[in-house]
Amino acid sequence: MDILAYTMEEILDPTNIIEGQRFEFLLDINVDEDDELYTEGGIEIRAIVAKKDDELALANYFITAKASGKLLDFALEDDEEEMILTFCKERIAAGE
Repeated sequence: MDILAYTMEEILDPTNIIEGQRFEFLLDINVDEDDELYTEGGIEIRAIVAKKDDELALANYFITAKASGKLLDFALEDDEEEMILTFCKERIAAGE
């Protein structure tokens, strides 16, 4: 699994109900054909990263088929989640 491109946006909470910061990443993902995540046309992962007290965590993510926009019912493996979180941490740190 490779991240080809991404966008990052801070999610603002005007109500101040959510503690800390939230960032939304839209990741363009390339996976091998033999991977269970493989979908013709590619996939995107929308990842929500939470930052509180200098701790970052993957709060949630959604996997979508790029060609159809259909939400896929797959879960990432632990090492894939860690890879995405590490990628996001690096981009958040660079943006500060």
